[in-house]
Amino acid sequence: MTKIVKCPTCGKEVKWVTASTWRPFCSERCRLIDLGEWASESHRIEGDETLPAESIDPYKDNHH
Repeated sequence: MTKIVKCPTCGKEVKWVTASTWRPFCSERCRLIDLGEWASESHRIEGDETLPAESIDPYKDNHH
């Protein structure tokens, strides 16, 4: 049985198979629209905006 998902951009049904080049999107256009929304920060993952400067150790993982 083939799994069907909805395109995150337009809601069109997409078969979840190898031949579906843009999955989970229905097309390159919908994929690029979604990418643009992430780039413009219209989409974002909840979390702390920034770390306080004093919590950043400039020498951590510095192997130079």
